[in-house]
Amino acid sequence: MSLRLYFYFFLFFCSLKVSASFVLLPMDESSQQNHLKAYGITYWCLNNQYKASWLLNYRGGSFLLPDSEEIRKECQIRGVSYEILSDSQVNLILEEIASPSQNMETIILEKAPKIAVYTPQGKQPWDDAVTLVLTYAEIPFTPVYDSEVLSDQLLMYDWLHLHHEDFTGQYGKFYSAYKNIPWYIEQKAAAEILAKNLGYSKVAHEKGAVAKKIRDFVIGGGFMFAMCSATDSFDIALAADGVDICEAMFDGDASEPNYQSKLNFQNSFAFKDFTLERRPEQYEFSNIDMTLQRRIPMEKDYFTLMEFSAKWDAIPSMLCQNHTQLVKGFMGQTTSFNSDLVKSNVLVMGTCELNGEARYIHGQKGKGMFTFFGGHDPEDFQHKVGDPPTVLDLHPNSPGYRLILNNVLFPAARKKNQKT
Repeated sequence: MSLRLYFYFFLFFCSLKVSASFVLLPMDESSQQNHLKAYGITYWCLNNQYKASWLLNYRGGSFLLPDSEEIRKECQIRGVSYEILSDSQVNLILEEIASPSQNMETIILEKAPKIAVYTPQGKQPWDDAVTLVLTYAEIPFTPVYDSEVLSDQLLMYDWLHLHHEDFTGQYGKFYSAYKNIPWYIEQKAAAEILAKNLGYSKVAHEKGAVAKKIRDFVIGGGFMFAMCSATDSFDIALAADGVDICEAMFDGDASEPNYQSKLNFQNSFAFKDFTLERRPEQYEFSNIDMTLQRRIPMEKDYFTLMEFSAKWDAIPSMLCQNHTQLVKGFMGQTTSFNSDLVKSNVLVMGTCELNGEARYIHGQKGKGMFTFFGGHDPEDFQHKVGDPPTVLDLHPNSPGYRLILNNVLFPAARKKNQKT
């Protein structure tokens, strides 16, 4: 081969390198028209064997994808803003991110996590924010419930979501307000039938067994995300293992004498030294939740996301990626957590400055991890039983829903050891 031909081949390959390009999904406030669907695009890419990177703290936690006509088209269909960058432009961005002076990091996303959502069959008189946003972002998930959990089907999944569930066998403490309402009567009867069919004499025993299977899923390396009453009722069920804390209207017999003193806080994930609410007519499980103690008007209800070192503490940095550090507050049966009752080895990632309550916490259990997020619906300040579901087309840039999707995508990341 002549020198001239070698020269032409060299120019050809150089031109390929110069023209090589990437798709950037910017996640800052001004550039992205649909933050929520951008997560769906990234998940879709991973699911279709494309490579992806999460640029922590770069323009709100942007996503870097390879350029292809297929990806561009998918962004256009879903209404996701994107930018085409050359190879040289990307190299400059990655150099900036790698600089020790910048609180940024590049995280490689390796595979699309398999997602399970713990939810009963049939329509509920409330809505699940995670199910809503997964559907909106077009991220596939599989509903599972007690039968699947108790038969060890969680082993098929990487990530599990729990929402507005009562693992204590007290039917959500809805007794006082809804004991004569058809949906409550029907749900109680259905739960009793399911428990019996699964071989348990009481719903509390069956739900406790489910909680322990979920615990084992996390200890074995799974990722668990819980919201609203699934957070504290899960920990209560673990701490009360083998102790009857239910009154007669829930399980047909009286609670165990002095059950508070028999709780084992070593069994719980996130909370310690909590006091259970004994009154069956009180819509509350324990003093973990701050709902009845807080006096914060809606217009002042915000919580602040903590800032972490992206290079040294990549895990909480991923979970806190957003286009704002100030997130609008929202209520639920479990709205927020008493900071004094959060275990010392659990990381508080979001707090309300007005009263110091914890809103967003994360921890490790065994080989796995868990995140608890207080409140029911990030775009409905006080979602009530029977209210219509939130229309996410009206909230495509919701910071609160972004926190949920951070947790959904988090298991896809190639993990680095946390330094602090």
